[in-house]
Amino acid sequence: MHEIGHGLYERGVSPALERTPLASGCSSALHESQSRLWENVVGRSLPFCRWLHPYLVAAFPNTLGNLTLERLHRAINKVEPSYIRVDADEVTYGMHIILRFELERELIAGTLSTADLPEAWNARFEEYLGIPVPDDRRGVLQDVHWSGGSFCYFPTYQLGNVMSVQIWEAARASLPDIEDRFEEGDFSELGDWLRENLYALGRKYTPRETLERVAGAPLDPEPYLRYLREKYATPVGA
Repeated sequence: MHEIGHGLYERGVSPALERTPLASGCSSALHESQSRLWENVVGRSLPFCRWLHPYLVAAFPNTLGNLTLERLHRAINKVEPSYIRVDADEVTYGMHIILRFELERELIAGTLSTADLPEAWNARFEEYLGIPVPDDRRGVLQDVHWSGGSFCYFPTYQLGNVMSVQIWEAARASLPDIEDRFEEGDFSELGDWLRENLYALGRKYTPRETLERVAGAPLDPEPYLRYLREKYATPVGA
């Protein structure tokens, strides 16, 4: 669902912008807002689970025959420190990004050498997430971004998280029955809204202008923090 969010964004750019420099997503952070929106805000939601649950049970009766809706929802929203960023829950995910951003700033500034990076990673990871790193495979070597030259990309994931909820709140205000549609397995209403209000714009506006047009406000972490508090203040599925 994460990568589908990227694909929907690119495929949703207005055909009128084809063969121009404007025919792509507006920024990496806005791109990640769409991957994280579909992955987390939609994919980890209770309405989505209500739709998915009977299909899972029917497809895997021997393994998941006794799986209740509540157990499924709790399982995909379990909050627990873990080593691998792409598997991290919504609450701890930001710490993975903070860790990488701090280390890459030090690498670029020359205050941290690549030879010392594994040791620095392990120490800071344990400080931030509370668990020791068992090996570099589950530590500093798990992502391809740095080896591929994508420095300063990691913050776009957390910026995307923040933007995703701002955009989601705008969509839900316009589509009050949207979560009812999710329960029926119909995601076209959200997809159409995003295509019309975000995807079709391509790069016609700056990232700030685009977000303000779609969400009605500049970057604001409060909706994202409120989303996390409301969702995880009590045990998920309780």
